[in-house]
Amino acid sequence: MEINVRYTIRFAVVLSLVICAAWESRAAAVDFANDVGPLIARHCLRCHKPGNAQGDISLATIEDLRENEFLSAGRPDTSHLLSLVTSSREEDRPQMPKEGPPLSADEREILRRWIIEGAPWPEGVVLKEPTLADETWWSLQPLADVAPPDVPSAPARWRSHPIDQFVFAELNANQLTPSPPAERSDLIRRVTYDLLGLPPTPDEVAAFVADDAPNAWDRLIDRLLNSPHYGERWGRHWLDVIRFGESRGFERNEIITNAWPFRDYVIRSFNEDKPFDRFVLEQLAGDIIAPGDPSIEVATTFLVCGPYDDVGNQDAVQAAQIRANTIDDIIRGTSEAFFGVTVGCARCHDHKFDPITQQDYYALYSIFAGVTHGEREVATPAARKERDEQRAPLERTRQKLHQQIASIDKSVQTRADQRAEEIAKRWTRPALQRTLTEETFSPIDTKFVRLIVEGAEENPAIRVGFRIDEMEVWTSGSGSRNVALASAGGRASGSSRVAQDFAAAYSADLTNDGRFGARWIADGSELTIELADVHAIDRVSFSSDRQGDAGDHSVAAFVSEYRIEASLDGKTWRPLADSHDRQPINETHRRHRLHQAVTTPDERQQLSDLRRQLAEINQQIAAVPALPRWWVGTTTRPAGPFHVFLGGDPQKPGEEVSPASLSFLKDVSPPDASLSDNGPERAALAEWIVDPRNPLTPRVLANRVWQYHFGTGLVDTPSDFGAMGSLPTHAALLDWLAQELITPEGEGGCGWRLKDLHRLILTSQAYQQKSAYREEALAMDAGSRLLWRYPPRRLSAEEIRDTMLFITGKLDPTMGGPGFKLYQYLQDNVATYVPLDKYGPETYRRSVYHHNARASRIDLMSDFDCPDPAFAAPRRAETTTPLQALTLMNHQFTLDMAAALTERIERDAGGDASAQVKQSFVLAFGRLPDPGELDSSVRFVTQYGFPALCRVLLNANEFVYVR
Repeated sequence: MEINVRYTIRFAVVLSLVICAAWESRAAAVDFANDVGPLIARHCLRCHKPGNAQGDISLATIEDLRENEFLSAGRPDTSHLLSLVTSSREEDRPQMPKEGPPLSADEREILRRWIIEGAPWPEGVVLKEPTLADETWWSLQPLADVAPPDVPSAPARWRSHPIDQFVFAELNANQLTPSPPAERSDLIRRVTYDLLGLPPTPDEVAAFVADDAPNAWDRLIDRLLNSPHYGERWGRHWLDVIRFGESRGFERNEIITNAWPFRDYVIRSFNEDKPFDRFVLEQLAGDIIAPGDPSIEVATTFLVCGPYDDVGNQDAVQAAQIRANTIDDIIRGTSEAFFGVTVGCARCHDHKFDPITQQDYYALYSIFAGVTHGEREVATPAARKERDEQRAPLERTRQKLHQQIASIDKSVQTRADQRAEEIAKRWTRPALQRTLTEETFSPIDTKFVRLIVEGAEENPAIRVGFRIDEMEVWTSGSGSRNVALASAGGRASGSSRVAQDFAAAYSADLTNDGRFGARWIADGSELTIELADVHAIDRVSFSSDRQGDAGDHSVAAFVSEYRIEASLDGKTWRPLADSHDRQPINETHRRHRLHQAVTTPDERQQLSDLRRQLAEINQQIAAVPALPRWWVGTTTRPAGPFHVFLGGDPQKPGEEVSPASLSFLKDVSPPDASLSDNGPERAALAEWIVDPRNPLTPRVLANRVWQYHFGTGLVDTPSDFGAMGSLPTHAALLDWLAQELITPEGEGGCGWRLKDLHRLILTSQAYQQKSAYREEALAMDAGSRLLWRYPPRRLSAEEIRDTMLFITGKLDPTMGGPGFKLYQYLQDNVATYVPLDKYGPETYRRSVYHHNARASRIDLMSDFDCPDPAFAAPRRAETTTPLQALTLMNHQFTLDMAAALTERIERDAGGDASAQVKQSFVLAFGRLPDPGELDSSVRFVTQYGFPALCRVLLNANEFVYVR
């Protein structure tokens, strides 16, 4: 009976489990959309997706799974997909996924049940790897229509300005209070640096402090915004954002001498308060919207102001990759500067964090594919017409002379062809060889041997530019030895190509050092070897590529015609050998020889006269003023078709793409999907970027302006508003500012004009607060992001340098034009930038006019974090290093400025030490010294001299910080 009971209970339990499992199976079929699809996308598509399929296996569609035999519908035990994600032992890791955690038991069960159910996959569904953010991300939403919040507890002065209402609301929510208003002397110093990048003069400080009119602050802001120095300061900010540099970058890094007109355009645009939507349009499509207007066309330098590789790789695959890299820089520069998203991360695959697809990236690629780096003429139609009218008669004369020369040459060549066989019989010896050419002759006593080149391999009519790696002079008789060697006392001389950064790089000394590889590059036609003593010689040899490493590459350019001569005294020369009876080295050389052989004396004279006249005409043509050639790039309408590059590889074209706006904004800013129908693509893209419905551009721009006033933006990643960027500290305020920025002026907004936005920010109490430290507030908000105080900031590198020049009276106010250099530029195959040791008045201009080359270290400016334009710098680093203090104390520029400041103060304040100290404090800090500072400074001057005090002041925190 007991057995029966146990059997009955066990049977009932098993039966109930079976019934429950069956019921659960019927009631909860696997949901592909919510269970299977996300599981595969999350664990598999990182590696196995279209265009980037590792092992050539994609799992994005049911066809992919079937094609690769990953599924046996209804049979989980024979489905390869399930076996890959399951290990035979609990402690072992399954084969897949290789990256990330393995599937959990529940996830494997979902796959198993899905396969049992026949692996249903909705028709047409293509899985995509999930991104951290999608189209609902905050920065991709339309600008919110927000009103400034009213906080009844706010002080009265914080309730009248919209910005203050937003700021105070956040402070109040975090149990913080704002700081009291700053001192007027601090305010004028703060705002003058913010808008001009220079300090106020002592007279300006005194006038503002004494001005108690209600509109004194507003009038000060207007005066500063109307200063031409405003464009210099804020133009520099924009040049940082767009990676503007004046050298090409990469390994050659050759200097660019004609990009400065763009820098002047940017400064001019800020000073004119050009609406930013127009500013965007001009930079992306100035050549399209205003052809023939240099003041607008110059703006397209934006497209080509980044680094690019100009080495010129001869491998077609590498050349295509370099070209793709170049366009990638334009895409990144455009997307990050104007709408603050990292589109460049979708080059090889869909963006990992933001909803940006490869199709988005290559749609932009197709727009910029017609842009090529370089210079071209930029001029008005009238200027072109005037130039052409001046050149036309000269060009006609030149053409006539060319025709006359060609007529004589043709006649000579006809005779040469007729006598070619006869003349060729004179060429009895083998042609010259790059690897070794040798001449033997009867023994002769000599101390000097010279090689006279009568024609170069690449052009038999010229006698320079050839290369020699070794020349040897051999003694006669038994035991012959090379007495030309430097080790044997030989000395080589000859005019050489000069490399400024390495004087001996192409020296004639390379021709008798006993080594091969490095070559003398001739800048003349003679190479002379002076022997240590008089020797009897019977053989001379020379080569340009002794080991044959260079093959036919032009680096081994050789000679085509030569003579060898000897001398005992270096004055009277005797011929030893020549190449006149050798076979010509190439067809060009052969025809040149034939031509020379049959030309009559009369024909030589005629040709000489005509070529002299031609040279004169060429000089006259060259004297016609050239039209400006600026680094604006060349542009064509890209022909296409264009494709996604699978894995970013130009050799793996995927699906075809056409110019289009970014798809993730299609529901917010929806111009036509294709830009091709909206006129030239770059102009259409620019119009889309500044479309009022596009929320990114005004948000990014408003945030940048805020950042340059407060040190940190409301979003502290100013060129990344995506998932890897920061969230805004004041989201509602940012949207309100962005809306004010784009609202037309007639409706009370800024109409895209930045000066109105400046006024809005600068008139807030948030901006005019003290910057004083408050321990309790600092404990809650160490970065002052909630603006319980004005965040003090260190001056930028340019501000420090310009301030030194300004307070000493040395600043050259010249605006625009070619920049100055704080380095010596040396250029041969590669460029070298050597920092100057001494700085003359020609360098005393504002730092924005410095010729800002890539990979060039500029002492003081580099030490204080002036960015290298190899990369965009949307937010500058602010480091603190011992080198900064040493630079401000001991750098030659600082010493020069301390001496200049001493001269100015002694001139202005007379010989009274107390008056001198007061004047120095007013100039350096914008205030008088307190009694203790005055007393200690006077005693310091008495002991160490006034230049030493000036060095101390230039090294003070108060000098390099704005509070």
